[in-house]
Formats: sequence, structure tokens, C-alpha cells
Amino acid sequence: MPELKIHNTATRGKDVFAPLRPDEVRLYVCGPTVYDLAHIGNARPVVVFDSFVRLLRRLYASVTYVRNITDIDDKIMDRAQERGQTIAEVTAKTTQVFHDDMAALNALPPDHEPRATDYVEAMVTMTETLIAKGHAYPADGHVLFDTTSMEDYGVFSRRSQDELIAGARVEVAPYKTNPTDFVLWKPSSAEQPGWDSPWGKGRPGWHLECSVMSEALLGETFDIHGGGIDLVFPHHQNELAQSVCAHDGAPFANYWMHNGHVTVGGEKMSKSLGNFLTVNDLLDEFPGEALRLTLLSAHYRQPLDFTKELVAESRRILDRWYRAIGDAAAAADLPDEVEAALLDDLNTPKAIAEMHALADKAMAGDDAAASSLKAVGEILGLLQATPEAWFQGQGADDDLSAVAIEDLIEQRRQARQDKDFATSDRIRDELAAQGIVLEDGADGTTWRRGE
Repeated sequence: MPELKIHNTATRGKDVFAPLRPDEVRLYVCGPTVYDLAHIGNARPVVVFDSFVRLLRRLYASVTYVRNITDIDDKIMDRAQERGQTIAEVTAKTTQVFHDDMAALNALPPDHEPRATDYVEAMVTMTETLIAKGHAYPADGHVLFDTTSMEDYGVFSRRSQDELIAGARVEVAPYKTNPTDFVLWKPSSAEQPGWDSPWGKGRPGWHLECSVMSEALLGETFDIHGGGIDLVFPHHQNELAQSVCAHDGAPFANYWMHNGHVTVGGEKMSKSLGNFLTVNDLLDEFPGEALRLTLLSAHYRQPLDFTKELVAESRRILDRWYRAIGDAAAAADLPDEVEAALLDDLNTPKAIAEMHALADKAMAGDDAAASSLKAVGEILGLLQATPEAWFQGQGADDDLSAVAIEDLIEQRRQARQDKDFATSDRIRDELAAQGIVLEDGADGTTWRRGE
């Protein structure tokens, strides 16, 4: 078994990965809160962990990948009120668009996609357990986790007491025993969604959801927990606290992986700055694979400054790679250099550099290099179409359709047969002006969208 190393947030170092059970890996990644369309920053963990799971499946016989849907949250309630819709309407539509957008990025569905609202009963049970073990207390219709009951609370996120208090400032309330205590259960008004509980009608806190869903599908202790770097505190710190305390000190996740922030044009995304880029809007301009390659172009732990110029360059790179693979079938094995890069904490930039080298060889007629290039693409979720589909399918909505192009090619064929070369040349020039490149051969005329 090749040695896989991953940067473990819990140890702040690169650790050799060893699953709890031989040849079986269980991982949980925090998914979307479905109140709004996914932006390009939301897409990064989806793409990163999709690539990581593809790698794991080459290494281990069994991989169970869980990514949740948070479908009850104050932001969802606010959005439903703004739109005059029900919460179910907001979450159903947003979830469907999320699925469609991520599929366009070639992200495979997780093995399980639990929804928070399906696990509320288990959340009540865990809350009762924490109270019984002295780690939580009811107060004013709420139930709060007592952070002082866990000796090493804050160690995982490397926060001092002052930083912990600052991080909890949005939840300052008179019913808290300690300023860092966080909500496990909160009361719901008559107009708000809620479930019956020993503490009255209410709903779960955000942190509690992931602890319960991961336990239900992966067990008390599992291998890898992932998400964006912004989730280290408070979300993952609090998940870990409540899970460890509910299970008498049993570890929660053995390895923690976090991807870096995404900025746009050097600045944090903001609707007020006009740089808030949703995946759905970007897909109107670019192929999903070009967005995916852009997200993989930097190491997953590093910040990524996303620009449309980068995506355009990714598209040009993919054009070249698709020309290089032709009709090659994927090789069974990865090139040693690529495997070494990916086993070293998913070093996608180095793997991509190797893809450039393979493309150079393939363009020079090396069939084995073309097959290897295709194999690397499968791991990274790239080169998933045929070259013909890639070059013919990149047009924007206002570009010529494939049917219209084929019709013009037929008109040109007829003009050439009639020796009407002026019409033939005019059609070729019109298509060229719209980025359509014609290639005449012994078997007829083929076409592709050019750069």
C-alpha cells in the first residue's frame, strides 16, 4: 500500500494516514446551508474532497463519503420570509441548483447526503446525554454546552480564552453561564419551525447537526473530517467538543483536513463589492471543467485568488489536453511522479505540472503519455468528456448551436459540390468569425469551437 500523507489540522503537521479499519476509509465533509446559490468559495471544498475521494478509492477497497445538507437554519428562515416562500420551497430549489452546479464541476455525489431535519430526534437524544453527563445545561428555553466541563476546550482550534470569547460574541446572552458556552438547542416561536423536546418546542444548533449525522453514518470515531478553513472555529471546535464529551472521551475524527480561503480579485467576496461569483452564473460563461481546473490549480490548503482570467487560461489548457488525449483510453496506473504528488497531501499543482509534461509527449505522438494523461484526468475529475464533445460543447447560450453549425456545414458541402466556392468560403469565414474551426478530411468535415 503506497504511503498517503495528509496535513492534519489537529496536529498541525503532515501525518501518515492510517485508517481505523484495514482497507476502509470513512470521511465526513461539511456541506452547504441551502439558503442561497453556491458561490465559487463554496465549490472549492466540493472539488477538493471529490478529488481526494477519487484518490482514496484507488487506494482502499471501501470508502464511505458523507457530505451533509443543512436544511434548517436562521439564514434559511430569513430567506424564506424575504421571498414569501416556505422553508421547504427555499431548500428544495436551492438544493437542486447546488446538485446541478456541482455535477457541472464533475463532482460525484457523496455516498450519503444526510439532511439535518431527518436527524432531529437523534439531536435531542445527544443533548439529553450531554446534560446527564454534566456537559450541558438548560436555560431559558435553550440548552447550552458548558465549555468549562471540557478541560482542553479550544486546544483543537488553537484559540486563547480571549479569542474564544471574541469568537462567541454573537451569542452573548444573559442565560449563559460562561461567555464561550454555545447553543445545542434553541426555542422556536409559534411562527418558526420547531420540534418537540424536553425543553419545549425548538430546533437544534448548527454544531450539533454534524456531530449527530456523522455518528449515525460513520460511527462515534471515524477517519477524516473535512471542510473549509473558516470552519475550524467555532464549528469544528464545537463539533469535536460535544461529540467527545457525549462519548466519554472517545475520539471524534482522527484526521482533520481544511481547504484555504477563496478571494476574488484579491478581495473577500462581497455582494456590495460586486465580486460575489456564484457557480451558477460562472457556468453561463465557462465550462465546468475549466472552473474545476482553476480550483485545483493552487494547493488545497493555500489561499486561492480566483479571477475570470485564470478560468480562461484553464480553458485554454484543457483545449490543449483534449487535443493531446485524442481517443486514448485511460491507463490502469498513474505515472509515478503524479502518484507521488497526490500521495503527498493531495499536491494537485504538482500533478497538473506533470499533466503538462504528459501533454507535450502526447502531442509528439506518444500514445502511452496520452493514456497516462487521461488516467490523471480521471483522478482530478478532468478530461471527462470526449474531445469532440468538449470542443463542440463550449459555446455560450448566445453562440451557434450544434444543430445550426451542422446545417451550415451541410450548406457548405453542397456549395462545394456545386462548385460555388464563393458561398463555401463565406460560410467558412462566418463560422470562423464565431469561433468555429472547420477541419476538412477524407471522411468529411468536422468542427470544433476554437479559442
